[in-house]
Amino acid sequence: MTTEAATLDRIFTALANPTRRAILDRLSLGAATVNELVAPFALSQPTISSHLRILEQAGLVERGRQANFRPVRLAPHALADAHRWIGRYEAFWAEGLERLEAYAKSLQEKEKTDGSDPGT
Repeated sequence: MTTEAATLDRIFTALANPTRRAILDRLSLGAATVNELVAPFALSQPTISSHLRILEQAGLVERGRQANFRPVRLAPHALADAHRWIGRYEAFWAEGLERLEAYAKSLQEKEKTDGSDPGT
């Protein structure tokens, strides 16, 4: 497995969990301490710390140091890696959407010329 593939595996594994995505959503507003991240969830501090460890290993978050606090913040470079990989498929998606749009227009035109309702 290539380094890029291993990195993407860690990123997408981390993103697969709704709690971790919610943590990233919160961090998109700015850095937060672990206790601040625990507050909106019905989860214990060790559970949130475990999620943070997975996000950190995936490179999605990083911890800073401010006096006695270790605020957690987004690490945008990992998200950029995922975005680049997903972007490779943009042309495929766009082509499919264009075909779907053309098909929908053809149904509308057929409805106009036939005077029928394709839903019945």
